[in-house]
Amino acid sequence: MSEYIEHDKNGISVGLVEKKFFTFAEPPHEMILESAEKLGPITIAYETYGRLDPDKSNVILILHALSGDSHVAGYYTRDDQKPGWWDIMVGPGKGIDTNKYFVICSNILGSCMGTTGPSSINPKTNKPYGLDFPVVTIGDMVKAQKALLDHLGIKKILSAIGGSIGGMQVLEWCVRYPEMVVSAIPLATTTRHSALAIAFHEVARQAIMADPNWNNGDYYSGPKPNLGLAVARMIGHITYLSDESMRHKFGRRLQNKSDFSFNFDADFQVESYLRYQGAKFVERFDANSFLYITKASDYFDLENQHGSGSTVKAFSKTRAKFLVVSFTSDWLYPTYQSKAMVQAMKKNGLDVSFCEIEAEWGHDAFLLPNDRLTKLMKGFLARVYRQIQR
Repeated sequence: MSEYIEHDKNGISVGLVEKKFFTFAEPPHEMILESAEKLGPITIAYETYGRLDPDKSNVILILHALSGDSHVAGYYTRDDQKPGWWDIMVGPGKGIDTNKYFVICSNILGSCMGTTGPSSINPKTNKPYGLDFPVVTIGDMVKAQKALLDHLGIKKILSAIGGSIGGMQVLEWCVRYPEMVVSAIPLATTTRHSALAIAFHEVARQAIMADPNWNNGDYYSGPKPNLGLAVARMIGHITYLSDESMRHKFGRRLQNKSDFSFNFDADFQVESYLRYQGAKFVERFDANSFLYITKASDYFDLENQHGSGSTVKAFSKTRAKFLVVSFTSDWLYPTYQSKAMVQAMKKNGLDVSFCEIEAEWGHDAFLLPNDRLTKLMKGFLARVYRQIQR
């Protein structure tokens, strides 16, 4: 819960927030993963915002993307310069209004932001897991989130919301626990990765594993594979943008130069930008977590895992109301994938709204200020909330 409310540049903030932790699956009651391996104990980092209604009917679950965390809004201290990653959307009066809804966001399984992952201590060895950490899936992440909600006494989710890999978790929630999810907003996502998306992830993983400091995942007591992770982030960052956004932001402009250097320095602004993004990323993220989370997203296949090869059959397991959103310049998860999802939902007679939003910023558009997206989400949530109050 937030401790106080203050104003920031995005409007009213939820103020100071606290990261909390929940530990479960203590041996011998480990969690059984989809790989059939066991994992435990598991600690989940999470944050909550707003107030829970007496009947617990106003819960919104936010699921984050690859490098995100539980810190979706607000500040940890009064000196924080940077709020949570979706502070523009979550807060009093915002698209996800914390005056009305009780918002929960947890860090995913396999990450390095407080939830158990490959950088966590393996209780069997008292050393970081490294590659001894079992491969996890989107389904495993959702199963761990379900354990957290059970702990919090939550039996219904008014809406599950997330973009990209977070959107995959939204879809998994809808078909795995249909009795819990009243509505869902999957943003800029897909029911399964294309060969192109898998290819980009594999190149990024190979960049990490080719770094001599990676040491087969056992680098925690020595130099880290920062160069490999930085290159992986640079590759990923290209997929999050669009040709239009890169042309608008950089073009072929030189970086603090009037002519070429005729060496391999960063001559162009786009080169300098990508190197900066890579360098910043290694300060906050774990290379092994990058490997595990990208693999989990590549494995995700809603139709084969829940529908025997049929997307229509997969969505027959849910009764949730949907708002599906895609973005015109998103070439990582293009609109045709969202339309196929919507078609399968409609064949099941589900209540589905769909919008393709004009945006030039590529896949990352769902994280950037967009009045249309804010109004769409705010209106959809209000409609669903009114319906359940009746």
